[in-house]
Amino acid sequence: MTQRAALRILDDTTPAGPLTAEVCALVVGNFDGVHKGHQAVLAEAVETARAQGLVASVLTFEPHPAAVVGRGAPAVLTTLDDRAELMGALGVERVYVRRFDAAFASWQPERFARELVAEALGARVVVVGQNFRFGAKRAGDLALLQSLGAELGFEVRVHAITSDARGRFSSTRARVAIAAGDLEEVERVLGRPHALSGRVVHGAERGRTINFPTANIAPVGEMLPPDGVYAVRVDLLDDDGTVTTLPGGVTNIGLRPTVGGGGRTVETYILGFAGDLYGERLRLHLVARLRGEQKFAGLDELKTQITRDCITARGKLGLPE
Repeated sequence: MTQRAALRILDDTTPAGPLTAEVCALVVGNFDGVHKGHQAVLAEAVETARAQGLVASVLTFEPHPAAVVGRGAPAVLTTLDDRAELMGALGVERVYVRRFDAAFASWQPERFARELVAEALGARVVVVGQNFRFGAKRAGDLALLQSLGAELGFEVRVHAITSDARGRFSSTRARVAIAAGDLEEVERVLGRPHALSGRVVHGAERGRTINFPTANIAPVGEMLPPDGVYAVRVDLLDDDGTVTTLPGGVTNIGLRPTVGGGGRTVETYILGFAGDLYGERLRLHLVARLRGEQKFAGLDELKTQITRDCITARGKLGLPE
């Protein structure tokens, strides 16, 4: 079982005062995607926590602050559950999620640092990126955070921006790559393939008629790449956090122009698998884009192409034919 960081949701109804008797090393940020830059900041916080006997913790926000005070929330790269899993794998023990609404957006920097960071979460070390801002209208900067830390009893550590030859790692860079269908670039930024997740729901079941039954997942909360056919790795996710690896698969994202009907779907033929997955939660890791979505003359031509797709996908996934 993959170790998840414990999630706790905070909002205006959360009682004032300490949420735990333990003190922590705290990282503050949005962390959508938990990309390589995030991973570097989190690794520093975990190392610091272990060295000083603190609880490695994260403070993040939901929804994205831009949904409340900006031009609208960007497309989601990772769900909260997946963020907790990814952070847990890095050694983070707790993730606090502060509901971001208009009332919270009005908090002045001093209130944010005092009531939430110092008093509620018991931070003794706060690790942030170089571009960190906080409080109403992003009025708080690093100098103010350090000044408040000296007053409230926490040390501030500023982590340098992490980058490669193509530029700094960022959630925006990952979104641009996903929108372009550039899965290699996505993996360079995230350090892993982009993933989609959702519950298996009943579809039209046309795949069964051509011996390629598919698992349709919905709703999908993460950003979708361009319509097309993808080689994927597949995880079965139990509610208790257990992750079971299934055989790889071939995923079609799109409007199914050959058979028509309905809106955009995400459906996966799982290679070498036979079983009932309805109601289960799946996670699809997008390893390679095989082709764009096409309209075929009929089901026989579609079946022939899917057979070819399965052969290609096995090669991309390193699976025996």
